[in-house]
Amino acid sequence: MRSRYEEVDFVRDCDVVQVPHGHTVRIEIGTPAVITQALGDSYTIEIPTLGGLYRIAGKDADAIGKDPPLSETEAAAERNAPVDEARVLRALKHVYDPEIPVNVVDLGLIYTLSIRPLESGGSAVDVQMTLTAPGCGMGQIISSDVKSRLEALAGVAEAHVDVVWEPPWTAQRISPAGRAKLGLE
Repeated sequence: MRSRYEEVDFVRDCDVVQVPHGHTVRIEIGTPAVITQALGDSYTIEIPTLGGLYRIAGKDADAIGKDPPLSETEAAAERNAPVDEARVLRALKHVYDPEIPVNVVDLGLIYTLSIRPLESGGSAVDVQMTLTAPGCGMGQIISSDVKSRLEALAGVAEAHVDVVWEPPWTAQRISPAGRAKLGLE
């Protein structure tokens, strides 16, 4: 399988996150970059003038000339769907570790998920998740992506994400689809 890399230039200044350290870096308009991964709502890019990999959030996709994550049609369909486990998991399949081309659901990072109605209306979604390694510099970014993705679902009034370390994550938690993507089958 060949990877397809796409060369792009920043069309506006944009904050990106250095992978795997998690540091925010300001990239100026006109800076050339190479998209190495475009999965879910974010992009992983290499910036030759700086070296290393960086992550661009979906909300900033326009900075490299890309469209935002959801089209209006998709967003309208999501607004009319009930908040249930299947819909929440579908949404979370758009969240990726910038270094691994498998979403957090198929990686087995989501341990528990609960949905409860709120008296004030809407639902609260509570997630317990883990990361592939305790010292992951992108941990805060990934858990924040999960929270943002949940909060963007129509009908979700609150989202709570807790990163836990018990039980420790192992590669056995990767789904068959994730294993196939990683060539582990």
